[in-house]
Amino acid sequence: MTTVTTTTTPAAPAPAGPADGEERQVRRRRRLSPGRRLPAARMLGPVLVLLLWAAASAAGLLDPGAIPAPWTVLETGARLWTEGTLADDILTSLRRAGTGFALGLTAGIVLALAAGLSRAGEALIDGSVQLNRAVPTLGLIPLFILWLGIGETFKVAIIAIVVYIPIYLNTHAALSGIDHRFVELAEVQGLSRPAFVRQVVVPGALPGFFVGLRLGVTGSWLGLVVLEQINATSGLGYMMFQAQNYGQTDVILVGLVVYGVFGLVSDTLVRLIERRVLSWRRTLSS
Repeated sequence: MTTVTTTTTPAAPAPAGPADGEERQVRRRRRLSPGRRLPAARMLGPVLVLLLWAAASAAGLLDPGAIPAPWTVLETGARLWTEGTLADDILTSLRRAGTGFALGLTAGIVLALAAGLSRAGEALIDGSVQLNRAVPTLGLIPLFILWLGIGETFKVAIIAIVVYIPIYLNTHAALSGIDHRFVELAEVQGLSRPAFVRQVVVPGALPGFFVGLRLGVTGSWLGLVVLEQINATSGLGYMMFQAQNYGQTDVILVGLVVYGVFGLVSDTLVRLIERRVLSWRRTLSS
């Protein structure tokens, strides 16, 4: 009797179609990309520092006279807010920083456009700005006091200088880095000067502008810390200077925390605006 054995041959795999290839490319991009950064993830660092600070204070590793515990700083801040002094100092600091920032932002944009779109403008402006950048801005304080007096005007002027320099430098660099092929394409399309600025110059300069804007926002707060300790009668810097004279480290830490929160919030707002405005740009984080 003969037994017939039937062998089943496995079917050959179907050739990968376009959909399979696209799926593999998407998986590979996700593997290589650092991923989209979550706004809340930026708080992990500050929260970790706060937890370590609280743990060290609770364990008695920190001298309360030199570095008070977080709950002590929180109680001091609440007391100052209830008394009304902290709210008044915050409003004064915001007004100074906002006025100086607005002036610096306007000057940085105007000078960058004038230097980036005109050879004559670059010859007249860029060298002067580079010279100003080489001089320490805080070193100009004595001269500005002689020119503008020791009131509010010189404080606002110094903040404006601190802000406009990074905005000008980064915006001008972005304008200079626009690919010449876009200029040639605009000439072929017959774009007018306003259309060329709107469709080529502005989109090309925005990434550099936002980098300078973030640096300018941070610089306005850094300059404010120093300026409010010079012949001021209100403001966060004045509050910290007075606390230094009386050895009130908890009040000093309240001022530092407020400065830090303002800096983080303002930088986050600029980054959110940047992500919204530059949504058309493909980057690793997008």
